[in-house]
Amino acid sequence: MDWDKLRIFHSVAAAGSLTHAGETLHLSQSAVSRQIRGLEESLGVTLFHRHARGLILTEQGELLFDAAKSMVRRLEAAEARIRDSEDEVNGELRVTTTIGFGTLWLAPRLGALYEKYPDLKIDLMLEERVLDLPMREADVAIRMKEPSQADLVRRRLMSVTIKLYASPEYLAKNGTPVTLSDLNDHRLISQNSTAPQVAASANLINRLFSETAASHLRVNNYFGILQAVIHGLGIGVLPDYLTEDFPNLVQVLPEETSHEVPVYLAYPEELRQSKRVEAFREFVVDEVIAYRRRNKELANSGT
Repeated sequence: MDWDKLRIFHSVAAAGSLTHAGETLHLSQSAVSRQIRGLEESLGVTLFHRHARGLILTEQGELLFDAAKSMVRRLEAAEARIRDSEDEVNGELRVTTTIGFGTLWLAPRLGALYEKYPDLKIDLMLEERVLDLPMREADVAIRMKEPSQADLVRRRLMSVTIKLYASPEYLAKNGTPVTLSDLNDHRLISQNSTAPQVAASANLINRLFSETAASHLRVNNYFGILQAVIHGLGIGVLPDYLTEDFPNLVQVLPEETSHEVPVYLAYPEELRQSKRVEAFREFVVDEVIAYRRRNKELANSGT
């Protein structure tokens, strides 16, 4: 089978359009169409249903697309291993994690990684959706639960607990709640308890809602909640990892917390020998160790 035709077919199937595939491949639409037609003729099958709104794979096209995707993944993995066979750490590393952890914990610490490896290119993908590492949607993931996908190298980094925080200015103006029922006099700032990204803290949020806070502000990520808390809008439901970088926040109702949430670093088995992944893993582990040490020192200083 002609690899050039298969490569073009893969691009067309992924894009669902001859035009978009041509833009990606830097080919004219007519050139892409000729290659697809030639592939269909060589196989003796129709690979696409042509519609005004685009292209849809036939059953035979789906089978070929699955095979082509597997070949592309293997080629990408081989390319990554070839690049990583050099002594220097450079090139692109795609890292995915949640919006909250990425903006509030990881991104502020990346300077240490760039200082050591200035030629490394990090593509930081912050979203709540769990990307498929074996399918190479990302190279490395930091997740708030143990990954369930097979063929992943995983390491537990630390635990996070969800707690209640407010700014000193807010508490000076509105008072500090001592019991859950005191929340009736305050505005609660949280994510929606049904959102999948806050499953670990859903019980805590539901318990707080049962006390019927006088006012409520919902924000769909922790960065937004933090900004609202800092600006004195109310009491926020937030992960405790941010308190190191925002030491002025005051924890309220300290007995009201979520259970511990494990934080894992994971990457595909095929990238076990990757020097870029190794550099990122060592950087994160070092930062976690330093974070734990500072938290321990802070706890000891308070006793």
